[in-house]
Amino acid sequence: MFNRNHVLKEVNFKAVLSSGPGGQHANKTSTKVVLNWSLINSECFSEEQKERLLFKLQNRLTKNNVLQLSADHTRSQHKNKEIVIGRFFNALEEALRSSKPRKKTKPSKAAKLKRLKNKKIQSDKKTNRKSPLL
Repeated sequence: MFNRNHVLKEVNFKAVLSSGPGGQHANKTSTKVVLNWSLINSECFSEEQKERLLFKLQNRLTKNNVLQLSADHTRSQHKNKEIVIGRFFNALEEALRSSKPRKKTKPSKAAKLKRLKNKKIQSDKKTNRKSPLL
């Protein structure tokens, strides 16, 4: 599919302060890891793959077509980096995976008869609600 090591060379990591409470430790250590990867400047993918990634990841890309992921789940910067790398590769693999073409099917005869039977039951219910004509 793609060479993970080659893609990792194009990624920029930045460690920043985590948000939220955490006391003295959180206020002085940068444990949150932010991953930035430019889709347009990537040399790992063909133009066709880039178009597919652009389409599939359009909600996750910035205006400059940069994928930005972050992780601040643990107190360890190294673990957060591993987490964000895993999420990055999962996003790429999922975006590049092609879906199976849909096979057109028709409803079976039994399904058609069941639908008509239910329609008849509903129709009878509604006709029985009407007041009788005098």
